[in-house]
Amino acid sequence: MMCALAAAVCFGTATVLQAIAARTAAGTGTGGPGGDAALLLRALRQWRYLAGLALDGLGFVFQIAALRSLPIYAVGAALASSLAVTAVVAARLLRVRLSGTEWAAVGVVCAGLGMLGLASGAEGDRAGSTALKYAMLGTAVLVLLLGLVGGRLSGRGRALVLGLGAGFGFGVVEVSVRLIDGLAPGTLVRNPAVYALLVGGGAAFLLLTTALQRGSVTTATAGLVIGETIGPALVGVVWLGDRTREGLEWLAVLGFLVAVAGALALARFGEAPAEESRAADAPV
Repeated sequence: MMCALAAAVCFGTATVLQAIAARTAAGTGTGGPGGDAALLLRALRQWRYLAGLALDGLGFVFQIAALRSLPIYAVGAALASSLAVTAVVAARLLRVRLSGTEWAAVGVVCAGLGMLGLASGAEGDRAGSTALKYAMLGTAVLVLLLGLVGGRLSGRGRALVLGLGAGFGFGVVEVSVRLIDGLAPGTLVRNPAVYALLVGGGAAFLLLTTALQRGSVTTATAGLVIGETIGPALVGVVWLGDRTREGLEWLAVLGFLVAVAGALALARFGEAPAEESRAADAPV
């Protein structure tokens, strides 16, 4: 669980840096329909976005370590708690004011993770089938198509679809890590889960960057949390054999729901406020 929490800290801090960079990049060009690859390229020129990517990379290493020893449902809930980290970082570094309700939500997330930590068993002992590996690859491709469709919508519909798409993409990454059973080059090349991980992760980053710049960030982030937690958790329980400690199934379910609910309450911290972004970019 410590690796999962370390991943959440990395991802939560990276969100603040990337959100500022995405807003700055949005002001340097015009967006197009769908997942805006040009926006991503402009964001990559911002040092904050690069620093965020470095933290994302470190967080991914911690995530892999966590997925090798914990059920997917526990890791997914811990990663969703990165919004609590983002809220605290925003409050400290960007001087964003958290309401009493939002501080309570941070506490709720921590309580949910505590329950999960007590109830979680070891990772499932079932090997993923070839069909499941190809299903993950197909889902990753669908995430790309979902980005194209979502980018043509307007208002909350676009934000929700892009956020859900990003969540599904990150969910594909979570499951695919468990489906990679060997690191030998020949084994990796023949494993569809490797390509699912690459396509799903790339699509998720593209959709999330677009969602940070367009529409309701709260709606997009809520979709992200739902997409990256519920689906992968079900896959882990149904197809990979993830279980809880004996007699603590109820505590695991309650902890999962509490942690995700707390994260949803903090959904606005999927992006640093625009006002704070401008202040952070102002010359000193």
